[in-house]
Amino acid sequence: MLNIFTLANGRLVQEEIEALEELSKFQPIWVDLEAPTLEEKRWIKQYYGLSIPEDAMDEDIEESARFYEEDNGELHIRSDFLIDDDENPRSVRVAFILNQHNTELRSRGVLFSIHDEDVPVFRLVRMRARRAPGLIEDAKKVLLKLFDADAEYSADTLENIYDELESAGKKVLSSNVSDELAGEVLGLIARQEDLNGRIRRNVMDTRRAVSFMMRSRMLDAEQFEEARQILRDIESLDNHTAFLFDKMNFLLDATVGFININQNKTIKIFSVASVALLPPTLIASVYGMNFKFMPEVDWSYGYAYAIVLMFASAMVPMWYFRRRGWLK
Repeated sequence: MLNIFTLANGRLVQEEIEALEELSKFQPIWVDLEAPTLEEKRWIKQYYGLSIPEDAMDEDIEESARFYEEDNGELHIRSDFLIDDDENPRSVRVAFILNQHNTELRSRGVLFSIHDEDVPVFRLVRMRARRAPGLIEDAKKVLLKLFDADAEYSADTLENIYDELESAGKKVLSSNVSDELAGEVLGLIARQEDLNGRIRRNVMDTRRAVSFMMRSRMLDAEQFEEARQILRDIESLDNHTAFLFDKMNFLLDATVGFININQNKTIKIFSVASVALLPPTLIASVYGMNFKFMPEVDWSYGYAYAIVLMFASAMVPMWYFRRRGWLK
């Protein structure tokens, strides 16, 4: 899918391109390619003179090769954006190409973004730029707003993690924590821990991208200050992710502790039962051996006496354990 974005009265206007001829009708500041086809890449090459690298969206590209500037002035940035999906949270690699200096290309001052699937941050920026006139002025501003929205999206996701952990904490600290409930809480903690780790990696990647833009001296004074504010926001998110990791470890230890308590209760039952059955076992052993003649031959109540004695010998330890509170 090929979408171009132009400015009209200070607002961002989106146009979907379905043919090469339509590109000549607009002067975009942002060209977005979502899962582009070979034909759409050929249109970009033919009209803008821009060749999209084959490894633009590769996940295994070296970290040192994700931010660089070409001799012709093209600025290449590969950054990850978070998708907070309840079933499958993940990061999506986005390749940005920005040219600000080469006057031979018709793509001067245009930001190109290439990605495999729709990104929530992109939708958020498009919505805000349509509603707020003057929010975006040029291609560099688009890139800054995307990274700013990415940090905000990560902050919103952290707030959701806070809510989920608060719910898990109420369950763990309840009066009765069963093994089923403990298993449910452990699963919730594991999911939130994975999401928190993805957020930490995402903000680290955003920090590197914004720092690269600041070092490249492509930003004016106002944009440079905005980039610094994005870095300060990201710095505050690091503290929250660290706190959430500590909170998860506490809930994890508490949940595992309750599981151990439940297991100890089960083991205690077997321990009490084994101790209570020792006297009857001893009586049965003594009654069943070491006699020249069978006792019931001389005494008709021998069996009944042995059974009553075994029952009484078992009840005395049980009474004692109950009095001490060991059977609760």
